[in-house]
Amino acid sequence: MENKGLNTVLRREKTRDLIFNYALYFILGILIIGIILYDPTFLTKRNFINILTQASTRAILALGAAGLIVLQGTDLSAGRILGLTAAISASLLQSLDYSARMYPDLGEVNMLIPLALAILVGVAFSLFNGFGVAVLKVHAFIITLGTQLIVYGILQIYIDSQEMGAQPIGSLADKYVKLVNGQVFLLPNLIWFMIIIATIMWVVWNKTELGKNMFAIGGNPEAAEVSGVSLIKNIMLIYLISGILYGIAGFLEAGRIGSVNAGTGTNYDLDAIAACVVGGVSFSGGVGTIPGVLIGTIILQFINYGLQYIGVNPYLQGVVKGFIIITAVAIDVRKYIAKK
Repeated sequence: MENKGLNTVLRREKTRDLIFNYALYFILGILIIGIILYDPTFLTKRNFINILTQASTRAILALGAAGLIVLQGTDLSAGRILGLTAAISASLLQSLDYSARMYPDLGEVNMLIPLALAILVGVAFSLFNGFGVAVLKVHAFIITLGTQLIVYGILQIYIDSQEMGAQPIGSLADKYVKLVNGQVFLLPNLIWFMIIIATIMWVVWNKTELGKNMFAIGGNPEAAEVSGVSLIKNIMLIYLISGILYGIAGFLEAGRIGSVNAGTGTNYDLDAIAACVVGGVSFSGGVGTIPGVLIGTIILQFINYGLQYIGVNPYLQGVVKGFIIITAVAIDVRKYIAKK
């Protein structure tokens, strides 16, 4: 009789743990099913392609932020860095016949130059964050929050420096637009860029010493240091890679949206963090996968796109996104406490 009662209690606890641990996926699944049932026309190939295309630059950004979360950190500056690198890219690749060009005397520019500059800017700010975390021992939340404000100020100054005053940087060169929004083998280039970068990052995470050290540091930095892993070197390298991805994401995002303003990149950092947590990257450190980050990004974009498609109030969409982030982090914390 006692054994029967004990088994019942164990089953209840197991069921409760299952519900708590997978509550977010139940909620996301209900949202997705609800959108489809509300408007079955949502299930079209065109919509799926649009979702993947819109998710592409966010996924690249999330892949950069994911490594920092694995290190038990975060990055609140990622979205603003994307906005600044997008503005730099767009300003150098405006159409030659556009009367309000930011640099009217600048001739045709090879696209590799704006891309290189975007990456350089992304790396510079990311290394600044990395130095604060690895050397100065400032919490990642604080250093990246400060960097976010700095970058946003620089972005506003840059856009306001135009001869005609602050205005969106648009009318982009055809070659730039075609590179970003073109299509190869029935899929938009942006999706291919996302796949290629995700593949490279999978190799870095799973087949290199840097990836091994990243997970070791995230899991237990003290033990990693005792075993001979250089914390400063490896943390700085992870931040370096993040900066590269932020620069690439900014370059591609400018071409995707076609016009950059001071609001470009707003809340992209929160989207990236949410995608990582939904995709299984733990804030406790040492846990995460590249496929998980991609799936998390696509799921969130699926919901965002779906809510817009069925005409849900944009402000309510923000409420839904905030609820998803809180739920994801709460579940992650619960799992961490359970392990301890």
